[in-house]
Amino acid sequence: MSRFYVTTPIYYVTDPPHLGHAYTTVVADALARFHRMRGDETRFLTGTDEHGQKIERMAAARGKAPKEYADSVSTAYRDAWATLGVSYDDFIRTTDADHEAVVLELWQRMVDKGDIYLAEYEGWYCVACEQYYTEKELAPNNHCVVHATPVEKVKEETFFFRLKKYQQPLLDFYDSVLASTGKTFIEPASRMNEVRAFVEGGLDDLSVSRSTFEWGIPVPAAATKKRHVIYVWIDALTNYYSATRRKGLNGFWDKDVNIVHLMGKEITRQHAVYWPALLMSAGLLLPSKIIAHGWWTVDGEKMSKTRGNVVNPLTLAADLGSADAFRYFVMREVPLGSDGDFSHDSLINRYNAELCNDLGNLLNRTLGMVNRYFGDDLLGSGDASARAAADDACTEVEGAMIAFSPSVALEAIWKLVRWTNTFIERSAPWKLTGDAQKSVLWSALECCRVIAHLVSPFMPERAGEMLRQLGLSEADRWPSWNPDHTYAVLGATPVFPRIDDDRRTALLAKWSPPVATGDAAAQQSSSGAAQQNTAASQQAAPDAKPPIAYDDFAKLDLRVAKIAAAERVPKKDKLLKLTIDLGAGGTRTVVAGVAARYAPEALVGKSVIFLANLKPAKIGGVMSEGMLLAAGDPDVLALSSLDVDCPPGTRVK
Repeated sequence: MSRFYVTTPIYYVTDPPHLGHAYTTVVADALARFHRMRGDETRFLTGTDEHGQKIERMAAARGKAPKEYADSVSTAYRDAWATLGVSYDDFIRTTDADHEAVVLELWQRMVDKGDIYLAEYEGWYCVACEQYYTEKELAPNNHCVVHATPVEKVKEETFFFRLKKYQQPLLDFYDSVLASTGKTFIEPASRMNEVRAFVEGGLDDLSVSRSTFEWGIPVPAAATKKRHVIYVWIDALTNYYSATRRKGLNGFWDKDVNIVHLMGKEITRQHAVYWPALLMSAGLLLPSKIIAHGWWTVDGEKMSKTRGNVVNPLTLAADLGSADAFRYFVMREVPLGSDGDFSHDSLINRYNAELCNDLGNLLNRTLGMVNRYFGDDLLGSGDASARAAADDACTEVEGAMIAFSPSVALEAIWKLVRWTNTFIERSAPWKLTGDAQKSVLWSALECCRVIAHLVSPFMPERAGEMLRQLGLSEADRWPSWNPDHTYAVLGATPVFPRIDDDRRTALLAKWSPPVATGDAAAQQSSSGAAQQNTAASQQAAPDAKPPIAYDDFAKLDLRVAKIAAAERVPKKDKLLKLTIDLGAGGTRTVVAGVAARYAPEALVGKSVIFLANLKPAKIGGVMSEGMLLAAGDPDVLALSSLDVDCPPGTRVK
């Protein structure tokens, strides 16, 4: 038995939970449930981040004290996780007194190490990120690259943490993890590449206090005469450690614990640079692994309140009769680490095809035949091929979950689901009698039992119902084939009732963003909308090109390339100099006019489509040896990308 500790980020109490929050949390929940089933001593932590200037401002705008406002939103998270079947062991709040005490203890450790000093800082500050940025890290017009909102110029006295002191220790730590485990500290590896490039580019000392607002943990009075509060990221990151100092998680910050932080990719730097450096300074153990998942769009567009396309997982759970359909979809649809696109239409398609048809019908038909031919009691000898298929599925699922690949685990489970359906069709038990019929149906029941156990980390409520209909208790251990099991089954009821065409239409209408109607719609279509549509059509097809023969297209040498490094071209605001990795094809230098759309560090590790046989040309004083494919004319809207990772150098055709 091993020890496993998984955390979500603690969610900032600015908004109720949405798709992104729910995805991180249900993935962490599935990992925790899996490890508990294996018999691992497991702890799962989530919670809310409640200090900072943004919370202070939002509370004031609502006429509330910050703590009162934080209480209401934190409660919404607890309620949401209960609805989504999240089995956390502890829910931490940064306003908890025992957490605040540990933050002050960590601060004092860093002071004693000589890593905290007082100075003055002036720079660009994003209130939403609660972070300073340099000009080179900002989007055009001094906008935050994460939130696309203007940053503020701030000058204040502040305490600094000697982050640059830990540049080489951090690089050494990343190397040591790779050497000892064969895996990068951050997964996927593309995120590790981005962080390594950031650290290798040179670290600046980190501002770790604020004196322009009051809602936070005060810096000890002895440190300064002016009132400072501790930087919200130090406060927030410390939660992972502070929770292990209290009942429930006590002792889980230990060298024999697999400590895994799960989060969205936008906060990887804080977790992979700031957090390990703070722990080094404090003389504490470093985490084992960081898993940085991608972002979700909705029908190809960024989620936005103004677009009306924010996905509410609680609404979906209520309308589908179970949170498990939502849980299944988000973990099945996208490999952990990749960006994903949420489509309500795709959700219903997977629900009907995979949950209703594949899994639900397998259970229903099997139980129906057992009841028809044998009553509710069955003991059979079992089929060797069924046992082999079930054993293979258990092995594949276990390996995938240990490797943090829930989508791969679910595919392995569905391989067993499809195999069992085919086994029943091939064996045709309705044509058999006696022991031969018993063997087939008992084997199908045993496969259903294994499937129910395997799927329980992902869909705990529906898996429990499957086991109940099989006459069994809920999943509490890792499954294995049991040739001596006697089944006393119950009557079958659909675990995933089919969504018919009428209900599908009604659900999609309810879930879709509202559209303008009546006079407003007519006015829009006759003026602004018409102009927008004209502009859009011009942008989509500015100058139609004449048809070409395939032989002309075949002259293009298109390859998958990975961006290994990126930097700005001096005195050229629109240009970035990129180092492109083509695998066996070596590296190339490319100058791309994408600086208005992408910060350099956001491109490192990104896989793109590359025109490899374009004649070299000097651009901005730098020789460019190829071209990236991008959308947009004249301005770049997005670089080309791939929906799955492919090795650099792979041909595109």
